[in-house]
Amino acid sequence: MEEIGIPELTSEQVEELCEVAEKAAREYILSKLPQNRISVLNITVETEGTRPVTVDVDVEITVSPILKNRDVKKLANEATRNAFTSVEIYLRELACKSAK
Repeated sequence: MEEIGIPELTSEQVEELCEVAEKAAREYILSKLPQNRISVLNITVETEGTRPVTVDVDVEITVSPILKNRDVKKLANEATRNAFTSVEIYLRELACKSAK
């Protein structure tokens, strides 16, 4: 990812960053699948460092056998991309606020 020019993140900002990523991935999955058809949905967001910050998102989905034709690996990858997009937006907003 490109250098955005963010300040060193506080522990609260790191926590919020993780929440933003997790929420984006979860909302994406739930927009594509009914919740009652999801057996397992684990979303893990880990960060390392505060400047630069490294973010790792892992999405694990197991769906009901009724949805056996559903490509859950592709869905997990799309949810992960969505999480990273939200992370980038969050970091850009922090960079704009710190530039003021």
